[in-house]
Amino acid sequence: MKTYLQRFLIFAAFTTTAIGCHAPSTTHQADFVIDLFPKKKEYHLGDTLVVKMLHPTFEGKIEKIDYQVHRNTLISVGDTVILASLPLGKQYLKVSVQMTNGKTYTAQKEFLLLAKEAPKLYHYQILNEYAHDPNAYTQGLEFVGDTLVESTGQYAESTIRKWNPFTGEVYKNVPLQPMYFGEGATVFGGKILQLTWREQVGFVYDAQLNLQKTFKYNKSKEGWGLCHNGNDKLYKSDGTEKIWLLHPETFAEIDSLQLCTNKSMYSYANELEFANGKIYANTFLKDGIMIINPENGAIEGVVDVRGLKEKVTKTEKVDVLNGIAYYPVRKTFFITGKNWDKIFEVVFTPANP
Repeated sequence: MKTYLQRFLIFAAFTTTAIGCHAPSTTHQADFVIDLFPKKKEYHLGDTLVVKMLHPTFEGKIEKIDYQVHRNTLISVGDTVILASLPLGKQYLKVSVQMTNGKTYTAQKEFLLLAKEAPKLYHYQILNEYAHDPNAYTQGLEFVGDTLVESTGQYAESTIRKWNPFTGEVYKNVPLQPMYFGEGATVFGGKILQLTWREQVGFVYDAQLNLQKTFKYNKSKEGWGLCHNGNDKLYKSDGTEKIWLLHPETFAEIDSLQLCTNKSMYSYANELEFANGKIYANTFLKDGIMIINPENGAIEGVVDVRGLKEKVTKTEKVDVLNGIAYYPVRKTFFITGKNWDKIFEVVFTPANP
């Protein structure tokens, strides 16, 4: 994960995931199965489906039929449902049949739900360049006022630091123990949170970077990026197609988004930033930044940042783009990379305004 391989084009072919059919589950699982029409490898947000119940052996008279996806009740007319306002990715459509005698029969079927629209393409414009520590293997970056909180990686070299990009002054730089590989970081609820890569532990610091406590990962196996929505939602990437939602107090994984375009699922969201109601994610091994809908996981835009790495001093240590921080004072983004000697203040502009 942590070595630079090659750059890819922003819109490289995505791998389409085929979905298999699963047997119905839960109560009275042998009493009926369901099938979806039209039959397709994937569906798109807004599609209308007909849900057919096959081989029902119900006892009694049907009182009500409910259709749900990821705890969301679908709008339905008869056996026709609309796939609207739902999280994307591999999902289960669950059918619950309630009988007048009090019995309930359930069945479910897995399907792939993709975004309705293709991602929009954006370019970048450099406004300013500032010095950046070339020994900083950047993994997390976030502004607090004019101060950057930066997490860096590599075993025996990882740190968490606070510094001013406008003056270059480093206020504090705290090394991690050699067995930890530092990853994403964010400032949440007055605390500074930092992930580690494969050690399955996160650190919680106070505002002065004094370690307060740790937390364990649960469902995710790795730590990559970390951000929050400014209120009550924390988002964590792990290199898979998922972005995890963390509990705001325990930091345990409580739900997840799956990253999708209109063509396929996608993975490798690396360092994260939340700005303008969207998640901005550096894309590992690509010179691009994904713009993600935090409600359903749709990749709504891609920023083409090819050429930026060529503007830094070439050394053996220079690695991939990583590190994005929104600066609300000027409504700009600061972006850098692993062992880059520059950090760039940029704005993103639509390729086709």
